[in-house]
Amino acid sequence: MLRTMITATNTLNQLQQQIDTISNNLANSNTTGYKAKEATFSELLYQQYNNEKLDKADRQSPAGIRYGVGAKLGQIQTNYAQGNVQMTDRDLDLAFTKDKQYFNILMPNGENGTKLVYSRQGNFYVSPVDNGQVMLVNADGYAVADSTGSAIFFPAEFQNFGLTEDGILGVNYPNGETLSFELGITELQKPQAMEHISDTYIGIPEDLTQFEGQVLIDLQGAARSEIGIKNGALEQSNVNLSKEMTELITAQRSYQFQSRAITLADQMLGLINGIR
Repeated sequence: MLRTMITATNTLNQLQQQIDTISNNLANSNTTGYKAKEATFSELLYQQYNNEKLDKADRQSPAGIRYGVGAKLGQIQTNYAQGNVQMTDRDLDLAFTKDKQYFNILMPNGENGTKLVYSRQGNFYVSPVDNGQVMLVNADGYAVADSTGSAIFFPAEFQNFGLTEDGILGVNYPNGETLSFELGITELQKPQAMEHISDTYIGIPEDLTQFEGQVLIDLQGAARSEIGIKNGALEQSNVNLSKEMTELITAQRSYQFQSRAITLADQMLGLINGIR
């Protein structure tokens, strides 16, 4: 009975992580540029009991009995499929029309200054800074980087914005002057190697920094012709609510089954102790 309880407990802990993953997807179903996470399970080690001498019945299944110890969460993968593009007609709303392309964002990194991360969240704003200038930031207030990895600053008296097909942001002024900035855009070659940092942000794990060239491509120069981007639109989350609710119900039923197994094992142990 103790082994039954241990097996059920092992699986309960893993199911809880799956439920947490589904809950996070549902909570971010309306988050711009969010990519859904998918949890997959794998079997833990099992013990083989060979009882062929005692079992004389003819059967097609493998001989013996296999006693497992539960299941584990094999991995949590990110679904990088393109989300729906919703038109907003706002100058600083930018959406990618190709998957695996990301904006370069400068995230605060404590005493170390900033850290370069990647996100498809394209609802940008301007934040006032010193000397009558403004800085281009995203919805969380993090600086948007240009192709050199620097924050984008420009005078505050702008009129509107424009965007070219190769990701050049134009800042238009009432006197007819236009300032151009080359947005930092990166294409992931091996997205599953990236590390999820928070919300819509991903980065390169420290142990893969030396292989950065094999994991992603910084779209500069002639490579910018590969960029697929448009303004006045936002990419919605690719979370499938129907699928997530179905998986949530399945996970809850599995959780209930494992809980019931623990309860029955406890009751049987109580009966044994009562007999003694």
